[in-house]
Order: sequence, then C-alpha cells, then structure tokens
Amino acid sequence: MRGRKKSRKGSRVESDRVELLEALMLEHESALLRYATRLLNNRETAQDVVQNVFIKLHKGLGDGMTPTDKVRGWLYRVTHNEAIDTIRRESRFRAMQDRLTDATEDDAKYDEGEKRKAKVDQVMMHLDKLDDREKQVVLLRLDEGLSYKEIAEITDRSVGGVGNILHHAVKKLSTHLGVSGDAGVAAKEKQFNG
Repeated sequence: MRGRKKSRKGSRVESDRVELLEALMLEHESALLRYATRLLNNRETAQDVVQNVFIKLHKGLGDGMTPTDKVRGWLYRVTHNEAIDTIRRESRFRAMQDRLTDATEDDAKYDEGEKRKAKVDQVMMHLDKLDDREKQVVLLRLDEGLSYKEIAEITDRSVGGVGNILHHAVKKLSTHLGVSGDAGVAAKEKQFNG
C-alpha cells in the first residue's frame, strides 16, 4: 500500500514538473530560439540548442531546482553556452545573413521604425567583426531589447562591464559601417541605448 501512495505522489510531482516546464517553454521558447538563431545563423541548429536547454531545465527541476524570478537569465545563459559549445564542436563560425537593405534607397520614404530596422540590419550584417562576448551583448541589447541590468545578469558581468563592452562594440561597428569621429560613435551608442 505504501508503494502506491508514493507512486501517486511521485506521478503528481512529475505532472506538476511537466506543467511548469510547458509553461516556461511557452513563455520563453520563441525568444530563446530567436537569440540562438542569431548566434548560430542556423534555425535548425538553434532549435536543437533550445531543445537541449529545456532538457537541462527539466532535469534540473527533477533534481530539486526551483524556478525563481531569475529563470529568464538562467535560460539565456544556458542557451548562450549551448550555442558556443555547438560552434566549438563544429569548429566553424557561420557568416551572418546578409540583411542589408539597398543602400541607394531614399531614407525619406522610411518612417522612424523602418529607419531603425534598417540601421539594426546594417549592424547585424557586421556582427561577424565582433568577438563572442561583444556579439552576445549586442544581440541581447538590439535583438532582445534587454536592459543593461538584464544583460549583466545573463552574462554574469557587471552593468558597467556591459556598458564598456557595448561601447567598444559600437566603436568597432562604426569603423566597419563608415561612421567616423566622436559624433558618429555617439550616434551609434544612442542607437544602442535606445
């Protein structure tokens, strides 16, 4: 009789764990997939990475891990680490997709949202010029719209360190985008800082 009670309790706990996992997947999966796809430049590989992240979360929940308000940061950090591990395993980096719009189009026809998207697309095209930590911070800022504080939690850096990395990434990207002088760097930083 005892074994049956324990079994019922165990199946209820497992059921609760599965429900929690499904809720977390529903809430975070698309953002993690978008982030992993940007890092890997390959949607299928990104899907594998995100699947591995949720498998790790499921195992963690089974080992007594309790979800906290920091689960979002944990998911991004594990997604990043899984993506980097995948890149290392495959020992190659893939070129970023060419998403640069035709430079000869007249800027006057774009509204502000389209102008920002065109600028972000230009930056994204040159992400391969950045090292991994700069790329990670730029993607979290531009693609995911995260605050410096959120990026700091995800990357396990200080808020000032995130700002410093973004500053240097902006300087590098400005060089590649042909923006010159302090005014050009300041304009790009304003774009990053929203």
